[in-house]
Amino acid sequence: MLNIHDLTVSFQGDALFSGITFQLTPGDRVGLVGKNGAGKSTLLKIIAKEQEYDSGQIATDKEVSIGFLKQDIDFEQGRTVLEEAYQAFTEIKRLEKKLANINEQLAERTDYESDGYHQLMVDLNDIQHQYEIIGGYNYQGDTERILQGLGFQRSDFNKTTETFSGGWRMRIELAKLLLQNNDILLLDEPTNHLDIESILWLEDFLNAYSGIVMLVSHDKMFLDRVTNRTIEISLGSIYDFPKPYSKYLVVRSELREQQLAAQKNQQKQIEHTEKLIEKFRAKATKASMAQSLIKKLDKIERIEVDEEDTAVMSLRFPLSVTPGKVVLEAEEISKSYGEKEVLRNIDLLIERGSKIAFVGQNGQGKSTLAKIIVGEIEHQGHLKLGHNVQIGYFAQNQAEYLDGNKTVEDTMLDAADEKTRPRVRDILGAFLFRGEEVDKYVRVLSGGERNRLALAKLLLQPFNVLVMDEPTNHLDIQSKNVLKEALNNFEGTLLLVSHDRDFLQGLSERVYEFKDHKIKEYLGDIDYFLAQRNLQNLREAEKRDQQQKEVPQKTSEGKLDYKAQKKLKSLNNKLSNTEAKIAQLEKEIKEHDVALESNYDETVADPTFFDRYQEKKKEVGRLMELWEDLTLQIEDLA
Repeated sequence: MLNIHDLTVSFQGDALFSGITFQLTPGDRVGLVGKNGAGKSTLLKIIAKEQEYDSGQIATDKEVSIGFLKQDIDFEQGRTVLEEAYQAFTEIKRLEKKLANINEQLAERTDYESDGYHQLMVDLNDIQHQYEIIGGYNYQGDTERILQGLGFQRSDFNKTTETFSGGWRMRIELAKLLLQNNDILLLDEPTNHLDIESILWLEDFLNAYSGIVMLVSHDKMFLDRVTNRTIEISLGSIYDFPKPYSKYLVVRSELREQQLAAQKNQQKQIEHTEKLIEKFRAKATKASMAQSLIKKLDKIERIEVDEEDTAVMSLRFPLSVTPGKVVLEAEEISKSYGEKEVLRNIDLLIERGSKIAFVGQNGQGKSTLAKIIVGEIEHQGHLKLGHNVQIGYFAQNQAEYLDGNKTVEDTMLDAADEKTRPRVRDILGAFLFRGEEVDKYVRVLSGGERNRLALAKLLLQPFNVLVMDEPTNHLDIQSKNVLKEALNNFEGTLLLVSHDRDFLQGLSERVYEFKDHKIKEYLGDIDYFLAQRNLQNLREAEKRDQQQKEVPQKTSEGKLDYKAQKKLKSLNNKLSNTEAKIAQLEKEIKEHDVALESNYDETVADPTFFDRYQEKKKEVGRLMELWEDLTLQIEDLA
């Protein structure tokens, strides 16, 4: 359906990629990966016909429609959610204007018998027919259904798009793409700013999508769950394998080892041949044999080993001074934006050395509380920082604060003080800005390069408490791994706002979920939180008919009679047994998940594995239904 042949693109004299060739067919879900600045977003823009290329050919079938989700969404201010979603229907809206124009003319004219009036009626009939064929009478209902499926309430439909956070605006854009029924979907970092539930929804949608998907993402788990093919751009070339990302890495590593081994063996043969040539050259009787060996050596096709871009940034967050035991104490923190309440009476105590994650749906107040903690916005309630607390803050849109008209080096020098100014070049080098790259203007940097620069700026000031709001947005996978390792080694207090499940794993020991203006504490890591959240959703999803309960009889003193007490004891025993069974099954399911991630091929080699895996999940569902029923009966008796 789409063919790219010998494509070459240069930027400021340097080739981003040269002579790349590949083909996409329906059912392909391609993960386009590579380092920041490798040209991933550029390639998507070229396929979407939004950017020119230097040479090569791009061919598609006739009437192929392409939907493109960009990194940065730019909505026209003043449009409501519905009006923005309706932008998906360009042809329908064009015909609506025509119909409105014809109806206006018909209302004004009185020459009912004229040829002109007759022609208007013919045009009206033709356009109405076209309008019906392309779904003009159904698109409004379809739009409302899709928006509600993405989490919007009817009360949201007439609110303007600028009143929503970046993640919700991303959902509007996704709704538009879904409504268009495109043949090809190009998605540039679609999980940026999306909460975990939205990411799970997107995974389901893309897995059911029958067309072509090509997406740029730095979320390894998302890539593994969605893609069936990986194309990596590295050092101007591409590597293309029909595997999701993690399996691709294994195959690529094995292929390179084979190339190295083959190259080593070939080099031994070449060296042996060269020794024979030198030996035979010295003897006149062997001169013809030497020439024969020389010709043979010239014909050998030398084995090349794929180049590997191993450059990664170097990052370490030093601890400034040791703060007091309590670094932050908040009481009854509330925040509203006009009539919209975001946080209500939040109490929070953070001790030195804590590793905390803020999670929850977009718009629930995670970034708002982070900004309150660092003193960026006003609020109601009391917030007190502990002794010697020095906060380092990385905002969600940190890169947007960078001045595009400054160079990389000037950006750092302007933010440095007398103590750190001499170290600017060293810090930039650690973040892969070397040589002439420090003279680049910020406006020409990719999203990931801007984020790297924003991280470099963070090291110019001392801190012992680090607050980071979505720090991995736009960072390539290698840079994310470096950042994660640096945060693991950070000896201070860490507060992370993130939707990146893989990044959060192992970084936090406590999770706060933001929901309905409140926060709920989970004394465990992100995996523990997700397990708890799934259980809660399962309970809510189980819709049960209201059943008539037997009203328990009580004695004159208000106590349950003997029969009711006996029944209550029996129900509590059953509830305890059910909870124990659920806990055991969840442990076994978790072990299966670990086996799938750590040793996929060996695990799935067992033909009964998935049957046993699904059976345990079904059993958990059945036991949860029983748990809910027992709980309701106990509540009625108590």
